[in-house]
Amino acid sequence: MFKAKIFVNYKPSVLDPKAQVIQNTLTRLGDDNVSHVLVGKYFELTLSAASQAEAEQQVARICDEMLANVNTETFKFTVEELAVAE
Repeated sequence: MFKAKIFVNYKPSVLDPKAQVIQNTLTRLGDDNVSHVLVGKYFELTLSAASQAEAEQQVARICDEMLANVNTETFKFTVEELAVAE
């Protein structure tokens, strides 16, 4: 069993209105030392696979086909093997 932790964010060239609103609000509240806000999506998947490489390929495909809009978003992920309880 493997656990994938996936982060999806807008590409740097895409305007993120939620992040801009948060940054503007922080500035109004006096937190003007915050220079960048990134808003994104986070997913965790638990999956069975024969190997780490196979799990990583499956997660990359899932991200590319479903979890991220590859035209406007990027994704990164980690896959770790889960300890088997005895």
